[in-house]
Amino acid sequence: MAKMTGGDALTLALLSEGVETVFGIPGVQLDGLTDGMYRKQDEIDLLVPRHEQSTTYMADGYHRASGKPGVAMVVPGPGVLNAGAGMATAYACSSQVMLLAGTIPSRLVGGGLGALHEIPRQSETVQGLTKWSVRPTRAEEIPELVHEGFRQMRTGRPRPVALELGPDLLHAEIDVEVGDPFAAEARIAPAEDVAALLRLLAESERPVLHVGGGVRGTRAFALIAALAEKLDAPVVMSENGRGAIDARDPHALPAFALWELRATADLVVSFGSRFLTPFGQQLNVGDARIALVNVEAADLGSPRRPDLAIQADATAVLEALVAEAPAREGWGEELRRLRAECEGRIRERVAPQMAFVDAIRAALPEDGVYVNELTQIGYVSTYGFPVQAPHSYVWPGYQGTLGYAMPTALGAAVGSGGRPVVAVTGDGGIGWSLQEFATAKRYGIPLVTVLFEDGRFGNVWRIQRDTYGGRFIGSDLVNPDFALLAQAFGIDFVDVEDADGVRTAIEAAIAARRPAIVRVRVDVFPSPWSLIHEKH
Repeated sequence: MAKMTGGDALTLALLSEGVETVFGIPGVQLDGLTDGMYRKQDEIDLLVPRHEQSTTYMADGYHRASGKPGVAMVVPGPGVLNAGAGMATAYACSSQVMLLAGTIPSRLVGGGLGALHEIPRQSETVQGLTKWSVRPTRAEEIPELVHEGFRQMRTGRPRPVALELGPDLLHAEIDVEVGDPFAAEARIAPAEDVAALLRLLAESERPVLHVGGGVRGTRAFALIAALAEKLDAPVVMSENGRGAIDARDPHALPAFALWELRATADLVVSFGSRFLTPFGQQLNVGDARIALVNVEAADLGSPRRPDLAIQADATAVLEALVAEAPAREGWGEELRRLRAECEGRIRERVAPQMAFVDAIRAALPEDGVYVNELTQIGYVSTYGFPVQAPHSYVWPGYQGTLGYAMPTALGAAVGSGGRPVVAVTGDGGIGWSLQEFATAKRYGIPLVTVLFEDGRFGNVWRIQRDTYGGRFIGSDLVNPDFALLAQAFGIDFVDVEDADGVRTAIEAAIAARRPAIVRVRVDVFPSPWSLIHEKH
């Protein structure tokens, strides 16, 4: 046993879990923790953004670029609420994020006495944004609960977790052993279920592999490609499953190709996906049989109607299938034709956006990280940007969190291991996070932010024009002079006019290894969804 404060114990527990960086903003309820981190600052960095919202965005970006859990830290009340958007995004995208949330003094929790930063039922708010959360009542519990939080993130469906920590616990002097990380449960593929799936594959002549966000990382990346090769089957990637297979693989198809395949496919095997439309309906696969593989039981039931439902880790099942499924002839020439048709439809319908998407792809190395905002270029990127490596594509999933891209990309750049990171955003979304250019400057984070400026919330404005007869309301913007803004922050800035200029500017910024803004003025583009929904 060793004498230490609760803050020391928390810091040592994080270090034992391999944490090197915490994204957080100090405050009085967290003084005991930041003091503990001060004593270990040669081993753990406290990276301080300029808005509490950015703490969880950065932790999420760090996780998605590195594969390692991200850790955020905020004070109670308004700090927790500000961090909520990033937690909601991490929850939607099944990201491993741990939130260290301060509380008011333990003896005052629930009292409604107006303590500094008190909000009613904070714990319930945190619970709604996490897979697992806890508020220890004794400082001695802290190390064990840190380890349990990391075990929760690494077991089953990986989603955010949280520890709520009172200032009295962080300052308390205790005798405690920090201990070692808890072992995560082994990921296994149930033999009977795998056998049933192999029978379905054996009976199928035209199987389709569908992959979602539960199939990510280097190991899954190799397994999907290997299974597609054995079966000669198309791999349809959901928006959240992008990066499950190299987009250059001859079997890789974008999400909207599932519409084209439904007329001829006789089996769809979906790995790690909710398998729902944005309106909560099962994806339409025609008369094809459906097999769903998901670690989350809730993602296997109604409104889905699978012929086979397997509750198991998707990567473990993939590994078993690669080992046991026989090689076969599959789609052949029809798959090549469909790939070409999908590519042609994209370039025909949204050519203006694709010119910029192509420029960004050409400027990034294959393992460079692309962080995709909900902007006119970003929407097209959800199916048009060719993801070529694991841990290299980030978007906000079904949460659709506008303004998340720049702070998330800062975290990705911290976790990328030196790989270049590019964020695409618009003049609408960037308004959420302009202050974080100060963070990029302070820590020398070499993020390249490509800013498309049209003076509007472009997608909203286009819908008001095309669907509501030009009844424009709330969609126009008054922007700062972005060149002067960059100068004020000490950030590199370049104005470009077209896609070629975007590519050249990104390449130069990557070579300079400094934070930079690349601004391009554009007009409102064609609808990014027309090619997907026109026929359906």
